[in-house]
Amino acid sequence: MQVTHDFAADFRTDLAASSAPSLQFDVMQEILRLLAPYQVGGQAITPQTVISRGTTVDSLTIMDVIMELEDRFDVSIPINTVAGIDTIDQLAQTVVTLCGRR
Repeated sequence: MQVTHDFAADFRTDLAASSAPSLQFDVMQEILRLLAPYQVGGQAITPQTVISRGTTVDSLTIMDVIMELEDRFDVSIPINTVAGIDTIDQLAQTVVTLCGRR
């Protein structure tokens, strides 16, 4: 789990340097927190991680993660959108985009 935490620190530094919105950081931080227990062999979970290959989550677990994100950020991710999400970054971008539509 330390590997993910170190990545989160790097991600925070990158966002601060680029003055990106804090929502993007908050969403990514939450995803990393939720998926940390599902790391594969101690490999870091990064924005480029393919959820189905880079983590040990099953379909039920990913739906739990989706529901947690929906509750945390007060959005609703349509199931047909979920089917097209492959990477951590795509998941984060989906949540950020939906937050912007409110």
